[in-house]
Amino acid sequence: QVQLVESGGGLVQAGGSLRLSCAASGRTFSNYVMAWFRQAPGKEREFVGGIGGTGVSTLLADAVKGRFTISRDNAKNTAFLQMNSLKSEDTAVYYCAQRTTEGIIVHTDRWKYRYWGQGTQVTVSS
Repeated sequence: QVQLVESGGGLVQAGGSLRLSCAASGRTFSNYVMAWFRQAPGKEREFVGGIGGTGVSTLLADAVKGRFTISRDNAKNTAFLQMNSLKSEDTAVYYCAQRTTEGIIVHTDRWKYRYWGQGTQVTVSS
């Protein structure tokens, strides 16, 4: 049974930083692409970034390029989202997700991810 548990959200001022963590269990972590999505009130859940199993390949949404970094520690079964230079428009619930099947392609489509964490709130005050 796959479980994903996010942590690290909170309230931060614009320009500040937060680091989100996603602890995974239940499957061989390094075999699966991990991704971060976010959902703001009244908006669709959107792709933020993803990382391949080895950590070499990453993909970030244009809205966060240059500010966010995605990484993973396969020895600790944990994925990370480092968020710098935060803006008010980054305010959302952030979810980590794991691909349904093994593979190396980082998909931006939420329907490619079967397993989701409970979400962690990130609030950026201006």
